[in-house]
Order: sequence, then structure tokens, then C-alpha cells
Amino acid sequence: MAPAVAELSRTELEARLEEAEATLRAIRDGEIDAVVVSGGDSEQVFTLEGSSQSYRTFMETMDVGAAAFDADGQLLYANAALCMLLGQSPGALTGPVLIGLLDSVNQAKFRRLLAQAAQQRETAEIHLRAEAGARSLLLTGAPLDFGVVRGTAITFTDISEREEAAAVRESERLARAILASANEAVIVCDRGGRVSHLNGAAMRICAASPIGRTFGEAIDLTFADATDLMSGADIVGMAISGMPVQGLEAAVRVPSAAVTDVMISAAPLVVSGDRMQGCVVTLVDLSHRKAAERRQALLMGELDHRVKNTLAMVMAICARTAAHERTIEDFQKSFSGRLQALAATHTLLSNASWENLQIKDVLGAELEPFASLSSGRIVTEGLDIAVDAKVAVSLGLVFHELVTNAVKYGALSVPGGKIAVRRLEAGGDELIIEWQEQDGPLVTPPTSSGFGQTLISRSLGSGGAKLEFRPTGVVCRISVPRG
Repeated sequence: MAPAVAELSRTELEARLEEAEATLRAIRDGEIDAVVVSGGDSEQVFTLEGSSQSYRTFMETMDVGAAAFDADGQLLYANAALCMLLGQSPGALTGPVLIGLLDSVNQAKFRRLLAQAAQQRETAEIHLRAEAGARSLLLTGAPLDFGVVRGTAITFTDISEREEAAAVRESERLARAILASANEAVIVCDRGGRVSHLNGAAMRICAASPIGRTFGEAIDLTFADATDLMSGADIVGMAISGMPVQGLEAAVRVPSAAVTDVMISAAPLVVSGDRMQGCVVTLVDLSHRKAAERRQALLMGELDHRVKNTLAMVMAICARTAAHERTIEDFQKSFSGRLQALAATHTLLSNASWENLQIKDVLGAELEPFASLSSGRIVTEGLDIAVDAKVAVSLGLVFHELVTNAVKYGALSVPGGKIAVRRLEAGGDELIIEWQEQDGPLVTPPTSSGFGQTLISRSLGSGGAKLEFRPTGVVCRISVPRG
């Protein structure tokens, strides 16, 4: 009995093996679908016969693209949703065709997903080539068993619209950030010419609540060169029609009733394709530039006036010097010295941007070729007083004549001579500066008045200066107008 039982069992096993082989052939030929589901310590094999119950029917009901791949990465099946997503006709989508829709970077990402998803659930994002529709796809892969065959199931979800929406949001955020960061006033108008966006700089020069108003209502512009021919609405209309406007100067009346000079430019706003969405208007504040231009014009006028005065002074010095000198050599020496004195004061004024100078600085410039203020031979007191440019020039000439005389005949002609220059108290609108020489040669009054004495007495207006030729040294009291 035992052999018969063994023989029967062998026959039964052969029959079952033949049945299994037939089932596998049917699976390969598409006659029967089989899915093996692993769970716990056992595996269950489900064979779904008939088109209405097959796993292909299940895949075709899915809204997202789905495909099954074997262990070698060969495409076994793709549903209609995937074929439509990839622009392929049913049955035409193969593994090589699918790979061909991707560039080299995305091909590597896809193959890596296939390899990893055969072991565990994985996701990846890939992008189709531009000629394939430039779509973004989210792939989710998981292991799948087909009886004796192991493979991978992958779903393909189109996330292009989601990415585009995210890109639009990011673009809007970036545009708002740029708008808010701009130093110039920026106003965005829609196709109807109404304000849709503006930054903080524009808010300061626009009427209250400008959003939704027309550009002309939102900002009060006046064009100096075309008062009756141009308006803010015209600028916006030209830009919306596709004609940019650049560099027009205008005045804008701000809410505080002040007027600000601006340079206005406007350009069409094209968001996507060739469709016009409105325009962008920028207004650059010209207040500082206009103020600088006015200051420059004022300085140029002042410079012209000063040059004419200086030339007149030079001509007068030349004529008076020539009248008092006997030889060309004496004239050249005296005239050059006085011009150098004039130049020294002008250099000080230029370095100070023609602002007020201190008397001490003017004195130091004239003494510099002969003695410094720190040499011990020059004593000063109370000379840190500012005087205007006109007084500084005249005072420089007076000091030059006094220094020249001291070098030739007075305290600076001998090693031990000293000079004291100090401010004396005086009332009214004038200051008294006293020049006093000491420890120099014995002084005798001159027998005739030279040009130097005339220049000293007349250089500072009606007050002028008074010279005394004391035996112990020259004393000069100079009346200087208060600044």
C-alpha cells in the first residue's frame, strides 16, 4: 500500500505542477491576472479571472498614472491615465519610450527610484523634457509580487499646476519684496489705469488711500514744460498702450502741501507672454539734485563776482605799485609779493569752501615764509575770531604789508625781534586788532607815504587801520567788522 500511495502522490504532484505551469503561461499571455500578497508567515495568491475583475481593470480606474515594472526594470503594464499624461497612445508606451521622455539627470533619478522601490516605498520628483510637455511628476514606488515574479508598482502624479501655483506665489512675494525695498517711489497700475500696488516711498507722495484710484487721482503732478499738454493720466495711458516714457521732470504736490521735484518714468507691465497687464511708474526724488543745482548756480554767480573783484583789485595793486616804485625790479618784487599775499588768502578760503576764516589763520599764512606762529617770536592773543571772505582778503593784504615792512626794517629784520598781535576790547560793530613790534631796530617815521601805508589805511573800509612809528617799534591798530 505504501508504494501505491507514494505513486498516487507523485501523480497528484505532477498534475498540480502542470496546472501551475499552465497558470503561469496564462498570466504571461494575459489570459489570467495573478497577484501574490505577502502577510505574516504566509502568502496568498489571488487570481482574478475575467476583464471585469482583473487588476488591469483596477489600474484603469485610477485617476493617476500607474505602471508595473519587473525586477529588471522592464515595463510590464501602464494604464491609460499614464499614457494620456505622457502623450502616448495606449499600447505604444514602452520602457525605452518612457526613458526617452527624460533628460540624463531625470533618467538617473528614475532608475534610482526603480532600484530602491523594489525593496521599500520611495518617492521622487522628475521633470519631462520640454518637447515632452515640460511637466513635473511626483513618482511613488513600492514593491509588488506577481506570483513567481517580483517587481515594482509606480504611480505618476502630475504636480505641474501645483508647482506653477507655488512659483506664482513666490514670484508675487518676491515682487512685493522688491517693491517694498526700492528707494524710489514705485506705482503699479492695472490696464484701466488704476493703482493696484505701490511702495512706502510712493505712499508718502500720494493722496490718502490711493489703491483703486486712477493715477491722476492718486498723485498730483505738474509738468513745467507742458502744463496744458501733459498729465499723469497721459503718461500712464502711453505706457499701457506699449509706449515707454522716460525721464520727464515734474513737480508733485504731496499731502503736506509741499512741492517735490521728481523725474517720472513709466513702462508697460507684461506678466506672461505678450499680454499687457498695466504699467509700472517710477518717480525719482530730485529735491537734493535741484537744491545742488541751485547751490551750484549761486556759487557760479558768486565765483564770477569774486573773480571780477579780484581782477579789479589786482589791476589797482598793479597801478599803485607801479606809481610808487622807481625800477622794474622793485615793481616786480613788490607786485609779486602782494599777489602772493592775495593768493595765500584765496588758498585758505578755497580750502574752507569760501566760508568764514579765523584771523589767526590769515596771519599765519602771511607770516609763513618768515616765521611760524610757534617760533616764539610771534605772540598772539584772542585771534580765534571768524571773519567773512571779503574781510579775510583785505586783512591778508594788510598783514602782508606789515610783515614785509617788519622783515625789511622792523622786528623781523633782527634775530631778537618779536611781534605781538592781539585783540583789544572794543564796542560797537567792530573789533580792534593790534600789531605791535618790539626789540627791533630803532624806528624813525618815513618822510613820505608809500603804497603800503595807503593800502593798510584803506583796505578795511572807513575804519581802516592806523599806523604809529614809535621808536621802540611799529604799532598798527586795525578795525575789523564783526562777522
